[in-house]
Amino acid sequence: MKLLRKLLIAFALLGTYLTTHAEKADQDKPIILEAETVSVNDVRQIYELDGQVLLIKGSILITGAKGNINVDPEGYEYVDVQGNSESTASFRQRREGPANEFMQGRGKTVTYNAKTELLTLTGDARLKRLHNMQMLDQLHGWKIDYDDVQQRYQVSPPANAKAEDLPLARAILSPRRKATLEK
Repeated sequence: MKLLRKLLIAFALLGTYLTTHAEKADQDKPIILEAETVSVNDVRQIYELDGQVLLIKGSILITGAKGNINVDPEGYEYVDVQGNSESTASFRQRREGPANEFMQGRGKTVTYNAKTELLTLTGDARLKRLHNMQMLDQLHGWKIDYDDVQQRYQVSPPANAKAEDLPLARAILSPRRKATLEK
C-alpha cells in the first residue's frame, strides 16, 4: 500500500507544471446536442440524451452512448456521459494559448463541471495533451481527474485495489523545455 500511496502522490503532482488553460471563449458558446433521443426539461434545465451522443460547446467535444446535462441557475453545465459495451465516452478540448494544443481523453464515463473546469474520466481512463496532433503527455489509469484551473492531473485506482494489482497508473510526460521550444 505504500507503493500505491506514493504513486497517487506522484500523479497528483505531475500536472502542477502545465502552463495553458482551456479556452475561455468556450464559456460563452451555445451547446449543440445530438443524439438518437433527446429529452429536455427546460424548467429544471435538465437534458437527457440517449444513443450516439454528441455534445459540442465551443472547442469542447464530448461523445458517448448516453448522457445527462444539468445547468445550474448561473448557467454552468454539469455533463455526465457514459460509453457502452462497444465504445467508450470521449472528451476533447482546444487549449488556450499555444495554437493547435488539445486535451483529449476517454473512459467508460466522462464528467465535466464547467463551473470548476474539472474533467473526470473513469473506467480504463486515458488522457492526452496534444500539440499539432503529437502527444506531449499521456496518462492511463482507472480514474483520472484533470483540474484545468489548478493545472493538475490525479490518477486514482479503484476503491477495491490491491497492492499486487500495481501498477494501476501510468504517465508519459514530455520535457517542458522541449515542448515549449517547439511551439
